[in-house]
Amino acid sequence: MTVEEKAEICSGASWWKTAAIDRLEIPEIMMSDGPHGLRTQPDDADHLGINESIKAICFPTASATACSWDRNLLNKMGEALGEEAQTEGVHILLGPGVNIKRSPLCGRNFEYFSEDPLLASELATEFVKGVQSLGVGTSLKHFAANNQEHRRLTVDAQIDERTLREIYLSAFEKVVKEAQPWTVMCAYNKVNGTHASEHKRLLTDILKEEWGHQGFVVSDWGAVNYRDKGIAAGLELEMPSSHGDGKKAIIDAVEAGNLSEDSLNRAAERVLKIVFKAIENETDYLNYNKDQHHKLAREIAADSMVLLKNKNQILPLSEKESLGVVGAFAKKPRFQGGGSSHINPYQIDKAYEEINKFIEGELPYAEGYSLESDQDDAKLIASAKELAEKVEKVIIFAGLPDRYESEGYDRDTLAIPPNQNRLIEEILEVNKNVVVVLSNGSPITMPWLDKVKGVLEGYLAGQAGGGAVADILFGHVNPSGKLAETFPQKLSDNPSYLFFPGEKDTVEYREGIFVGYRYYDSKKVEPLFPFGYGLSYTDFEYSDLKLMKQEITDKETLNLRLKVKNTGEIYGKEVIQLYVSDPESTVIKPAKELKEFAKIELEPGQEKIVEFELDKRAFAYYNTEIDDWYVESGDYEILIGASSRDIRLVETVKVKSTVELPNQYTINTNIGDITANPEGQKYFNQLLSEYLKGSELMERLENRDDEMLEAMLKYMPLRSLAMFSEGVVSREEIEEMVDKLNKNL
Repeated sequence: MTVEEKAEICSGASWWKTAAIDRLEIPEIMMSDGPHGLRTQPDDADHLGINESIKAICFPTASATACSWDRNLLNKMGEALGEEAQTEGVHILLGPGVNIKRSPLCGRNFEYFSEDPLLASELATEFVKGVQSLGVGTSLKHFAANNQEHRRLTVDAQIDERTLREIYLSAFEKVVKEAQPWTVMCAYNKVNGTHASEHKRLLTDILKEEWGHQGFVVSDWGAVNYRDKGIAAGLELEMPSSHGDGKKAIIDAVEAGNLSEDSLNRAAERVLKIVFKAIENETDYLNYNKDQHHKLAREIAADSMVLLKNKNQILPLSEKESLGVVGAFAKKPRFQGGGSSHINPYQIDKAYEEINKFIEGELPYAEGYSLESDQDDAKLIASAKELAEKVEKVIIFAGLPDRYESEGYDRDTLAIPPNQNRLIEEILEVNKNVVVVLSNGSPITMPWLDKVKGVLEGYLAGQAGGGAVADILFGHVNPSGKLAETFPQKLSDNPSYLFFPGEKDTVEYREGIFVGYRYYDSKKVEPLFPFGYGLSYTDFEYSDLKLMKQEITDKETLNLRLKVKNTGEIYGKEVIQLYVSDPESTVIKPAKELKEFAKIELEPGQEKIVEFELDKRAFAYYNTEIDDWYVESGDYEILIGASSRDIRLVETVKVKSTVELPNQYTINTNIGDITANPEGQKYFNQLLSEYLKGSELMERLENRDDEMLEAMLKYMPLRSLAMFSEGVVSREEIEEMVDKLNKNL
């Protein structure tokens, strides 16, 4: 290939297609949004969903599917999207998004799974495997630290290394290592001063060399800053077409000697491998059944919805009860988010119509509020109250309209429109039997929560969400969703509150590793609803937690098991969550961290054994001194819970580290850092006896009752011994002590 041809291969040919080289019989391939449905457009169409795409299945968004905590369900959804992509001639599906929900205000949170990297990575891994099992590639996005829409193309996310590794990169790491997505999409923003599209450490050192990614990196649409720097850093493909600008920049840089041809060769080779892999996997026999996929979308939506409140068992509803439906969302559903993932659904289930199928006669309905305005409408409220007075129970549909959350901008409040809050309060004045069904892409506040009897969180449930709501309300499906993010009581409770979205083009992640429940649980801030929370129409009992070993090294795995029993009267599914706590760590850690989970099905009275296996990473933190994951020796608590705040079983395991940290003692090392472990205490006492023998200071040290002196010495650097020994120990002798410490400890 010529330099020109290689540069062309690394440049998009249009909005959705790669370049073809006719001379070499190199074909083009096509990409398409998105993570929860196929948004295939004519090749000259836009990226942000302004123009209409083909009819397709709109599955629930990631904010919803994450609440299923169901790996198998995400795999099935991936397979369905792979079938659709093959049918429509799409080679690479642009998703999933695994960015962490740092703030509930991020306008694109509906496209992301969780505030927890383990949950996000586990579900994304299965999604990727499902799609790619059909010979269609995926694009894991947005790498990395794309956690806000505000100034997203220029903002610099400033993150310390430990936080970057433990929170923002680990969601990507597992997916890359275990599922090998064909492509990874770089983010718009900068990370610690460097554009993600030019970040060699992220794109090459970590993604390719450390994690072993075999595919190519594609830019988010329009994310390229300097094309030649991108190639050098590990950004192989620019999308969409830059109309020759990117190609010219590459060629000019090679000719000027500013970009090595080896770098260009590596980039072109990675793109070509995926191009030919995609062509080889093409099939013309797939023709998916839209009705079957719609049915799957309904199943996924029902398994993802979260029952937040069910006072006096107001749910499930009886088909013979006198019911009324209020709220514009019941007939005009909000089932997806705005922007590049906006699907053109082939069918939409409306909750009002689906509920009406379960009862006899015509279901009373009142609009209640306008979706186009936040202002109260006296006539709409009066009509809704009149309806509420005539029925036994009222189902109110509420949430966030399209205009409240979308790609491209962030929210500025956790509140739903005031006219919806007012409607709910007015209805409660005439009827106390109220169930609120929510449609929203991220957490909201609920000023009426104490007064309503039922709340069902539906998130953005896709085109079949209306049917899923009816299934749950009438008990045809037992709700089993658990929140994949914390719902705060108020915005200021969120750990990123003071630092989001930053100043001008800088946002500092000062909350560090304390994202989501890691903060709420450690700070003991009471949330509206905790991470991992969700109710069922049945009850589950946890018992008999057993660790197969009481003591392990960091090279061993810990196997454990427990029993879970359905003690209720109906079939149900339960999500068992395993958290690990390090009560006496010498480094700052959250109170607990999710390390494993399982979703099981149980008939009434049935009991199952749930087994988990934990490896080194379950106990490790990222140690920046050694640039690796490190397990500190000590006791760790294994916590089994139904949510982060509902811990049912606890056991302790002793873990011993096999990694020796480099102890580089200096004259500024605090004495307490040396004596923190028994070996250090013993050897340091020997040195003191050697160098301070006969001194007044030594006599005081030997007097164990001198607590004040011991407390002062703990945080005293070694160099201070010269002063406190009144000349008995010289500076030269202290440096001798340092040498001996480094040789012997």
